[in-house]
Amino acid sequence: MDPSPEQKDIASTIDDQPLAGRHVLMIVENLPLPFDRRVWQEARTLRAAGADVSIICPTGKGYEARFEQIEGIDIHRHPLPLEASGALGFVAEYGAALWWEMRLAWRIYRKKKFDVIHGCNPPDLIFLVALPFQMLGAKFIFDHHDINPELYEAKFGKRGFFWSLMVWLELLTFRTAHVSIATNESYRDIAIQRGGMDANRVHVVRSGPDLSRLKPVPAEPEWKNGREHMVGYVGVMGAQEGIDLLIDAVGHIVENHQRHDIQFVLVGGGPSLGMLQDRVRERSLSDYITFTGRAPDEVLFGVLSTMDLGVNPDRVNPMNDKSTMNKVMEYMAFSKPMVQFEVTEGRFSAGDSSLYAKPNDPVDLAAKIVQLIDDPETRATMGLAGFERVTTQLGWSHQIEPLLEAYNQALND
Repeated sequence: MDPSPEQKDIASTIDDQPLAGRHVLMIVENLPLPFDRRVWQEARTLRAAGADVSIICPTGKGYEARFEQIEGIDIHRHPLPLEASGALGFVAEYGAALWWEMRLAWRIYRKKKFDVIHGCNPPDLIFLVALPFQMLGAKFIFDHHDINPELYEAKFGKRGFFWSLMVWLELLTFRTAHVSIATNESYRDIAIQRGGMDANRVHVVRSGPDLSRLKPVPAEPEWKNGREHMVGYVGVMGAQEGIDLLIDAVGHIVENHQRHDIQFVLVGGGPSLGMLQDRVRERSLSDYITFTGRAPDEVLFGVLSTMDLGVNPDRVNPMNDKSTMNKVMEYMAFSKPMVQFEVTEGRFSAGDSSLYAKPNDPVDLAAKIVQLIDDPETRATMGLAGFERVTTQLGWSHQIEPLLEAYNQALND
């Protein structure tokens, strides 16, 4: 049987090469490539469309090589200070990143002139790297991954000077960009209303999973720690991800529901990992919660294939309400139902594949998890609904056309 369009590799879905002869420079600061799955899918798509693609990004665990070529894509990596934890830390991190990005951009440009700088936030500073090359004829495409003023507020629980600075830098980024790429309709509205961009220059390219690469593997029962059921989490271990609320929910499941048959496996790394592990130990929940840390795909796929359902405990706040979370798409790609708090974009993405708990309420989150664990027939129906949604609407194959439309517009101004 021939594979469905979504299950074909990216290269096979582009009939011609509309970007032949073009050179694209992608700049990413917060994650190394190819670990950043969304950016890597974009890069592979641009390469399949005929473009030469160069990437500037930081080094990271497992991605220490300063230069690497993968699938014909040149990846230039640079060191960064430890992840920022305060105002001075952000100044050090962003300053170092800008210095390396500018230095490497000029090195790449001297080797081969690029036609487009594709800047992926956070932070909203990459326009500073793009400016001199814009004067030399390069186009700047802003790939809007995070709404930074809301991200700052979610992390630090306040506004103030740095929040105002984020708003100003966001505005300058939009004003500098020839074209903007939004990950969802909420971000598109921000680009138009807060960023002042022409609506015709904002293209929605969702972070849909590439089903040619995200494929189930045989279940690995050892992840269940001898228990009958398993709940999985995939994502960053940060302050705004609500893992503390999930830990509270697990405590409620064990202590109040008296359920000792459910294992929780949390995949991912981040600045709060150590603190969260301490919290689990303090609650005497270590036997029920497994942290893998940042994990390779084989671990990720094993967990996703083994778990009965996924959980998205992101706190309900302006940042998470308007953002599309990769974990939601990945659960759906593996036909897994999920439980999450009620947020606008989370509901749009997951639809009928999710149950929705009361905002930031770990007791209701716990109740919804137990409800779904105890109803395997509903789990199966919800999982199939999620897979159908990514296959027919949200998967990466459906994002290729709007991505190439954004490039066509920028290059033909």
